[in-house]
Amino acid sequence: MIRGLLFDINGTLSDILTNEEYDDIYRVLSNFFIYHDIFLTPTEIREMYFGINKRQRLESKENFPEFDIVALFEEIIKRACLKKEQKKSKKERQMLAKTSAEIFRATSLFQLKLYPEVKKTLKKLQKKYRLAAVSDGQSVWAKAELNAVGLLDFFDPLIVSGDFGYRKPDARLFKKALKKLNLKANEVIFIGNDLYRDIYGANSLGMKSIFFKSNQGDHDFQKAIPNDIVYRFEDLEKAVSRLASKTKKKQ
Repeated sequence: MIRGLLFDINGTLSDILTNEEYDDIYRVLSNFFIYHDIFLTPTEIREMYFGINKRQRLESKENFPEFDIVALFEEIIKRACLKKEQKKSKKERQMLAKTSAEIFRATSLFQLKLYPEVKKTLKKLQKKYRLAAVSDGQSVWAKAELNAVGLLDFFDPLIVSGDFGYRKPDARLFKKALKKLNLKANEVIFIGNDLYRDIYGANSLGMKSIFFKSNQGDHDFQKAIPNDIVYRFEDLEKAVSRLASKTKKKQ
Protein backbone atom coordinates (compact mmCIF):
# COMPACT_ATOMS: atom_id res chain seq x y z
CA MET A 1 0.00 0.00 0.00
CA ILE A 2 1.24 3.49 -0.86
CA ARG A 3 1.38 5.68 2.25
CA GLY A 4 3.79 8.46 1.34
CA LEU A 5 4.90 10.69 -1.52
CA LEU A 6 8.44 12.03 -1.86
CA PHE A 7 8.99 15.13 -4.00
CA ASP A 8 11.92 16.80 -5.65
CA ILE A 9 11.61 20.61 -5.38
CA ASN A 10 13.33 22.72 -8.05
CA GLY A 11 12.07 21.88 -11.52
CA THR A 12 9.29 19.72 -10.05
CA LEU A 13 7.33 22.00 -7.73
CA SER A 14 8.96 25.35 -8.44
CA ASP A 15 9.94 26.78 -11.80
CA ILE A 16 13.20 28.43 -10.80
CA LEU A 17 15.87 30.24 -12.77
CA THR A 18 19.28 31.25 -11.37
CA ASN A 19 22.54 32.41 -12.94
CA GLU A 20 25.78 32.19 -10.95
CA GLU A 21 27.69 33.87 -13.79
CA TYR A 22 25.75 37.10 -13.34
CA ASP A 23 28.27 39.91 -12.72
CA ASP A 24 26.05 41.80 -10.28
CA ILE A 25 26.30 38.96 -7.74
CA TYR A 26 29.96 39.68 -7.13
CA ARG A 27 29.60 43.46 -7.34
CA VAL A 28 26.85 43.41 -4.70
CA LEU A 29 28.84 41.09 -2.42
CA SER A 30 31.94 43.27 -2.80
CA ASN A 31 29.90 46.30 -1.76
CA PHE A 32 28.22 44.42 1.09
CA PHE A 33 31.56 43.34 2.54
CA ILE A 34 32.68 46.99 2.78
CA TYR A 35 30.23 47.47 5.65
CA HIS A 36 31.94 44.66 7.55
CA ASP A 37 35.47 45.95 7.03
CA ILE A 38 36.22 43.34 4.37
CA PHE A 39 37.69 44.53 1.11
CA LEU A 40 37.54 42.18 -1.87
CA THR A 41 37.01 43.07 -5.51
CA PRO A 42 34.16 41.44 -7.45
CA THR A 43 36.75 39.51 -9.46
CA GLU A 44 38.43 38.19 -6.30
CA ILE A 45 35.09 37.02 -4.89
CA ARG A 46 34.11 35.36 -8.17
CA GLU A 47 37.43 33.49 -8.43
CA MET A 48 37.28 32.36 -4.82
CA TYR A 49 33.66 31.27 -5.13
CA PHE A 50 34.21 28.99 -8.11
CA GLY A 51 37.63 27.85 -6.86
CA ILE A 52 36.44 26.82 -3.38
CA ASN A 53 33.28 25.27 -4.82
CA LYS A 54 35.36 23.12 -7.17
CA ARG A 55 37.85 22.21 -4.44
CA GLN A 56 35.10 21.16 -2.01
CA ARG A 57 33.76 18.72 -4.57
CA LEU A 58 37.20 17.40 -5.59
CA GLU A 59 38.24 16.82 -1.98
CA SER A 60 35.04 15.00 -1.18
CA LYS A 61 35.17 11.20 -1.00
CA GLU A 62 31.55 10.97 -2.11
CA ASN A 63 30.48 9.59 -5.49
CA PHE A 64 28.02 12.46 -5.90
CA PRO A 65 29.60 15.33 -3.94
CA GLU A 66 27.69 18.41 -2.83
CA PHE A 67 29.22 21.73 -1.80
CA ASP A 68 28.46 23.74 1.35
CA ILE A 69 27.63 27.36 0.53
CA VAL A 70 27.93 28.68 4.11
CA ALA A 71 31.31 26.99 4.64
CA LEU A 72 32.38 28.38 1.27
CA PHE A 73 31.65 31.97 2.26
CA GLU A 74 33.12 31.46 5.71
CA GLU A 75 36.39 30.53 3.99
CA ILE A 76 36.23 33.60 1.73
CA ILE A 77 35.71 35.82 4.78
CA LYS A 78 38.49 34.10 6.73
CA ARG A 79 40.93 34.56 3.84
CA ALA A 80 40.06 38.24 3.56
CA CYS A 81 40.56 38.74 7.31
CA LEU A 82 43.94 36.98 7.28
CA LYS A 83 45.03 39.11 4.35
CA LYS A 84 44.30 42.26 6.37
CA GLU A 85 45.48 40.72 9.68
CA GLN A 86 41.98 41.33 10.97
CA LYS A 87 40.30 39.19 13.60
CA LYS A 88 36.69 38.06 13.51
CA SER A 89 35.33 35.37 15.82
CA LYS A 90 34.07 32.10 14.36
CA LYS A 91 30.54 33.10 15.31
CA GLU A 92 30.92 36.42 13.46
CA ARG A 93 32.28 34.65 10.39
CA GLN A 94 29.45 32.11 10.40
CA MET A 95 26.75 34.75 10.71
CA LEU A 96 28.32 36.85 7.98
CA ALA A 97 28.77 33.76 5.78
CA LYS A 98 25.08 32.87 6.08
CA THR A 99 24.04 36.39 5.13
CA SER A 100 26.50 36.36 2.23
CA ALA A 101 25.01 33.09 0.98
CA GLU A 102 21.54 34.64 1.08
CA ILE A 103 22.72 37.72 -0.81
CA PHE A 104 24.44 35.49 -3.37
CA ARG A 105 21.23 33.58 -4.02
CA ALA A 106 19.00 36.64 -3.97
CA THR A 107 21.12 38.36 -6.62
CA SER A 108 21.44 35.26 -8.80
CA LEU A 109 17.71 34.48 -8.66
CA PHE A 110 15.73 35.58 -11.71
CA GLN A 111 12.57 33.52 -11.33
CA LEU A 112 10.83 31.65 -8.54
CA LYS A 113 7.25 30.51 -9.05
CA LEU A 114 5.17 27.37 -8.77
CA TYR A 115 4.21 25.34 -11.80
CA PRO A 116 0.46 25.60 -12.49
CA GLU A 117 -1.83 23.74 -10.07
CA VAL A 118 0.97 22.64 -7.71
CA LYS A 119 -0.54 23.92 -4.48
CA LYS A 120 -4.05 22.76 -5.34
CA THR A 121 -2.78 19.28 -6.20
CA LEU A 122 -0.65 18.99 -3.07
CA LYS A 123 -3.62 19.93 -0.88
CA LYS A 124 -5.58 17.04 -2.40
CA LEU A 125 -2.73 14.56 -2.05
CA GLN A 126 -2.05 15.68 1.51
CA LYS A 127 -5.44 14.30 2.56
CA LYS A 128 -4.44 10.76 1.54
CA TYR A 129 -0.66 10.56 1.85
CA ARG A 130 2.23 11.78 3.94
CA LEU A 131 4.33 14.26 1.95
CA ALA A 132 8.09 14.75 2.18
CA ALA A 133 10.80 16.28 -0.02
CA VAL A 134 14.33 15.29 -1.04
CA SER A 135 16.15 18.09 -2.82
CA ASP A 136 19.62 18.84 -4.14
CA GLY A 137 20.61 22.27 -2.88
CA GLN A 138 21.38 24.29 0.22
CA SER A 139 19.12 24.55 3.27
CA VAL A 140 19.83 28.26 3.62
CA TRP A 141 18.14 28.66 0.22
CA ALA A 142 15.66 25.79 0.01
CA LYS A 143 13.64 26.51 3.15
CA ALA A 144 13.25 30.22 2.40
CA GLU A 145 12.29 29.54 -1.22
CA LEU A 146 9.72 26.91 -0.25
CA ASN A 147 8.29 29.38 2.24
CA ALA A 148 8.19 32.11 -0.43
CA VAL A 149 6.00 29.97 -2.71
CA GLY A 150 3.82 28.82 0.21
CA LEU A 151 4.92 25.18 0.37
CA LEU A 152 7.18 24.90 3.42
CA ASP A 153 4.48 23.43 5.68
CA PHE A 154 3.57 20.67 3.24
CA PHE A 155 6.70 18.56 3.72
CA ASP A 156 7.97 16.66 6.72
CA PRO A 157 10.76 15.78 6.50
CA LEU A 158 12.61 18.11 4.15
CA ILE A 159 15.95 16.51 3.19
CA VAL A 160 18.45 18.87 1.50
CA SER A 161 21.70 17.54 0.04
CA GLY A 162 23.87 20.45 1.22
CA ASP A 163 23.37 19.32 4.82
CA PHE A 164 25.06 15.98 4.12
CA GLY A 165 27.79 16.58 1.53
CA TYR A 166 26.30 14.35 -1.16
CA ARG A 167 23.46 14.69 -3.64
CA LYS A 168 21.03 12.55 -5.58
CA PRO A 169 21.04 9.87 -6.91
CA ASP A 170 22.85 8.82 -3.69
CA ALA A 171 20.50 6.33 -2.03
CA ARG A 172 21.27 7.66 1.45
CA LEU A 173 19.21 10.82 0.87
CA PHE A 174 16.15 8.76 -0.01
CA LYS A 175 16.80 6.45 2.94
CA LYS A 176 16.94 9.40 5.34
CA ALA A 177 13.49 10.48 4.21
CA LEU A 178 12.10 6.95 4.50
CA LYS A 179 13.53 6.58 8.00
CA LYS A 180 11.95 9.83 9.18
CA LEU A 181 8.65 8.86 7.58
CA ASN A 182 8.97 5.38 9.13
CA LEU A 183 7.96 3.89 5.77
CA LYS A 184 9.44 1.26 3.47
CA ALA A 185 10.54 1.98 -0.11
CA ASN A 186 7.59 0.02 -1.54
CA GLU A 187 5.18 2.23 0.44
CA VAL A 188 6.38 5.45 -1.20
CA ILE A 189 6.25 7.05 -4.65
CA PHE A 190 8.94 9.53 -5.70
CA ILE A 191 7.97 12.42 -7.98
CA GLY A 192 10.74 14.29 -9.81
CA ASN A 193 11.74 16.02 -13.04
CA ASP A 194 15.21 14.52 -13.53
CA LEU A 195 15.49 10.98 -14.90
CA TYR A 196 18.98 10.44 -13.50
CA ARG A 197 18.98 12.12 -10.09
CA ASP A 198 15.33 11.57 -9.21
CA ILE A 199 13.91 8.58 -11.07
CA TYR A 200 17.06 6.44 -11.29
CA GLY A 201 17.90 7.27 -7.68
CA ALA A 202 14.45 6.32 -6.38
CA ASN A 203 14.16 3.20 -8.57
CA SER A 204 17.52 1.88 -7.36
CA LEU A 205 16.02 1.72 -3.88
CA GLY A 206 12.91 -0.13 -5.01
CA MET A 207 10.68 2.93 -4.93
CA LYS A 208 7.93 3.55 -7.46
CA SER A 209 8.41 6.78 -9.40
CA ILE A 210 6.54 9.35 -11.47
CA PHE A 211 8.45 11.53 -13.90
CA PHE A 212 7.15 15.09 -14.19
CA LYS A 213 8.43 16.19 -17.59
CA SER A 214 8.90 19.88 -16.86
CA ASN A 215 11.08 22.46 -18.62
CA GLN A 216 14.07 21.43 -16.46
CA GLY A 217 16.15 18.36 -15.63
CA ASP A 218 17.62 15.36 -17.44
CA HIS A 219 15.04 13.88 -19.82
CA ASP A 220 17.42 11.52 -21.64
CA PHE A 221 18.88 9.06 -19.11
CA GLN A 222 17.74 5.77 -20.64
CA LYS A 223 18.51 3.51 -17.67
CA ALA A 224 15.78 5.23 -15.66
CA ILE A 225 12.29 3.87 -16.29
CA PRO A 226 9.56 5.71 -14.37
CA ASN A 227 6.33 3.94 -13.52
CA ASP A 228 4.37 6.84 -14.97
CA ILE A 229 4.92 10.19 -16.70
CA VAL A 230 2.95 13.41 -16.31
CA TYR A 231 3.27 16.54 -18.41
CA ARG A 232 1.05 18.75 -16.26
CA PHE A 233 1.21 18.82 -12.47
CA GLU A 234 -2.57 18.69 -12.25
CA ASP A 235 -2.42 15.16 -13.74
CA LEU A 236 -0.31 13.91 -10.84
CA GLU A 237 -3.25 12.97 -8.59
CA LYS A 238 -4.58 10.49 -11.17
CA ALA A 239 -1.10 9.06 -11.79
CA VAL A 240 -0.61 8.49 -8.06
CA SER A 241 -4.03 6.82 -7.82
CA ARG A 242 -3.19 4.49 -10.72
CA LEU A 243 0.09 3.44 -9.11
CA ALA A 244 -1.45 3.08 -5.66
CA SER A 245 -4.19 0.84 -7.08
CA LYS A 246 -1.69 -1.40 -8.90
CA THR A 247 0.44 -1.69 -5.76
CA LYS A 248 -2.58 -2.60 -3.64
CA LYS A 249 -3.66 -5.35 -6.04
CA LYS A 250 -0.21 -6.97 -5.95
CA GLN A 251 -0.22 -7.21 -2.17
